[in-house]
Amino acid sequence: MTQHYRLVLVGFGNVGRAFTRLLLKKEQELKKDHDVSFCVTGISTGRHGQAIDTAGIDLERALIMVEKGESLNVLSQEPFVGDSTAFIRACPGDVLFETTPVNLQSGQPAIEYLKAGLNAGMHAITANKGPVVHGYRMLKALAEAKQRRFMFESAVMDGAPVFALFREPLMGAKLLGFHGILNSCTNLLLDLMAEGKSLEEAITYGRSIGITETDPSNDVDGWDAAIKVAALSTVLMDVPLTPQQVDRIGIRGISLEMIREAAEAGEKWKLVCSAGYEGGKFTACVAPQRVGADSALFSVSGTSSFVLFELDVLPGLGLLESNPGPETTAFGLLADFLNAVSK
Repeated sequence: MTQHYRLVLVGFGNVGRAFTRLLLKKEQELKKDHDVSFCVTGISTGRHGQAIDTAGIDLERALIMVEKGESLNVLSQEPFVGDSTAFIRACPGDVLFETTPVNLQSGQPAIEYLKAGLNAGMHAITANKGPVVHGYRMLKALAEAKQRRFMFESAVMDGAPVFALFREPLMGAKLLGFHGILNSCTNLLLDLMAEGKSLEEAITYGRSIGITETDPSNDVDGWDAAIKVAALSTVLMDVPLTPQQVDRIGIRGISLEMIREAAEAGEKWKLVCSAGYEGGKFTACVAPQRVGADSALFSVSGTSSFVLFELDVLPGLGLLESNPGPETTAFGLLADFLNAVSK
C-alpha cells in the first residue's frame, strides 16, 4: 500500500532545487519501487519568499519562478508572515528538509529549524554540517523522544553513504581513525596550481565554475575541512568536536615553488583531514601534506573526495566520491528520506 508523505523544504538554493528536481524525476519510481508518494506542502526561502499549500505546491512552477528571481509568495494558499521557525510550525508536514547555509560557529539557525520540525512531529533531514557538529546529541535525543529520525547523510561527502556505512554494513566494527580529502574545492585549487596557476588565479577559475564561494576563505583556510572532521569524529567516534577544536592549517601558505618541488620528487600537495587516537590521546587535524604515488590520496583529483577508515576488523576501508555536485547532495537527502520512512 502506497504511503503518502507531506514534505517541507526550508532552503531552496542550489541543493534544495536539485533535490526538488530529483523528486520530480523519481516520483513514479518512488511509488513503484518503494510504495511512497509525496507532495511538498511548504517551501521557505531566504530571498524568494515562502509558500504553504496543504494540497501540494506546484514544484515545476516553483522552480521556474525562483530561477527567474520571482517570489514564491503567490503560490501560498494563504498569506504567511513570520520567520522560518514559525513557518515550520505553521506548515503541515511529515518530513522536514533543511538546506540553509552552514554556520560554522554555532550551527544556527539550522538547529532551531530542525528542532521545530521534530517538535512538530516531522522527521528532520539536513544537508547542513553545522547542526551535525553543534547539535548532534540534542537533536538525536529529541528525535528518539518524538519517535522520529534525525538524518544528515549529505553533510560531509554529498551523496556518499559515509554515516550509513556505520549504521548497518559496519555494525560491530570499531572505528579507530580516518584520514582523507574532504574538501573538494581545495583539492581542485591545488591541482590548478600544479598546472601553473597562482592561488588567486585558481580561485577565480573555481568561482567561474561554481566550486568556490564569493568569499573562498572557508575552503582555503581549512574551515570547511575542519567542520567535516568534527562531524565524522562526533558521530562516528563519539568524540564531540567543533571546528575550532580541530588543529587547522589551510593552503594559503602553499606556493608555486613548493608545488614544483613536490612534483620534481614525484609527489603532490593535498589538504589532508585526519582524526584518531595516538598514544591514547584523540587528535584531529587539517593540514597540507605532500603525498607520493604510494598514497591512496595521490590519485584523488579535481573535485573528488576520499576518506580511508581504519577499523579494528578492517585495517583500511576507503570511500571515493568522484566530482560530486548538487545532484549528488540531493541523492543523499533522498536516501535519508527513504530510510527515515521505511523504519
